[in-house]
Amino acid sequence: MQKLYPNAAAALEGALFDGMMICAGGFGLCGIPERLIDAIRDAGVKDLTIASNNAGIDGEGLGKLLRTRQVKKMISSYVGENKEFERQYLSGELEVEFCPQGTLAERCRAGGAGIPGFYTKTGVGTLVAEGKPVMQFDGEDYILERGIVADLSIIKGWKADEAGNLIFRKTARNFNQPMATAGRLCVAEVEEIVPVGALDADQVHLPGIYVNRLILGAPYDKKIEFVTTRERAAV
Repeated sequence: MQKLYPNAAAALEGALFDGMMICAGGFGLCGIPERLIDAIRDAGVKDLTIASNNAGIDGEGLGKLLRTRQVKKMISSYVGENKEFERQYLSGELEVEFCPQGTLAERCRAGGAGIPGFYTKTGVGTLVAEGKPVMQFDGEDYILERGIVADLSIIKGWKADEAGNLIFRKTARNFNQPMATAGRLCVAEVEEIVPVGALDADQVHLPGIYVNRLILGAPYDKKIEFVTTRERAAV
């Protein structure tokens, strides 16, 4: 199976449609699939439901899709760095499903493992539990959370071989791994592609069986969400 594509637009051809659900890897601006997000924006698909830890910042990451009004609903655990997200949510333009961070990761992992739901104590007795079935185990309440299965997963990796076996680099591993498995189709962008056999099999974080399409996204301009400096100390 040929997994290599020349660019993000080619890799997403035939995979995008209005009203679809997308799982997007990344945490803030770390490990986000920048090229694929740009291609989704340029394709103009709308009414998207996106499961992602957050929605980037204004004008960067998934914030680009918010700016173009292509997102109908976000399933996220943190949304505090995006003013446009806040504006759309408070004005009723954007539907938001808040989900505790660990629960969101497990919902995607469960969906990728074929597990339709699981019980957790996280959120019991809070707004998170509203409308969800409750079961008792050993005298403790647990709420049912559904696994997430998306039409498409978009992820960012560090290095991959031509078969799609993939390595993440440090913090960029974050949500990329569970998001990859939760999609019926997974498209990955990476900083480097090497021949099959060049990767140490013991170092592979995501087996190529989960990656359907692959692009080389480099070079990247790695952005920082906040730059904080202090005055130089007097000598």
